[in-house]
Amino acid sequence: MSIYFEYSVYDHTLKDVDMTESQAFFSKMVDELVEFSEFDPELSDGIKWLDDQAQKKGITFYDMVFEVLYKHDVNSKAKEWLSTRN
Repeated sequence: MSIYFEYSVYDHTLKDVDMTESQAFFSKMVDELVEFSEFDPELSDGIKWLDDQAQKKGITFYDMVFEVLYKHDVNSKAKEWLSTRN
């Protein structure tokens, strides 16, 4: 009796391609929000605030947007998890 395991070798170059595509998608999404903010004063104020915060932290605007979205996602998941525990 023989057991064979099939597996594919992980290609690290694909990770770079996926990351590049993800970064391009994210950048385009943020760029579109900035463009749309021309028509939405509340969004425009939020973007200006994010830009100020990014400058204070010494990071890019895109990094600041990612940080805010990431923290929001983590907090939402934590609240959801807490609500399921009760």
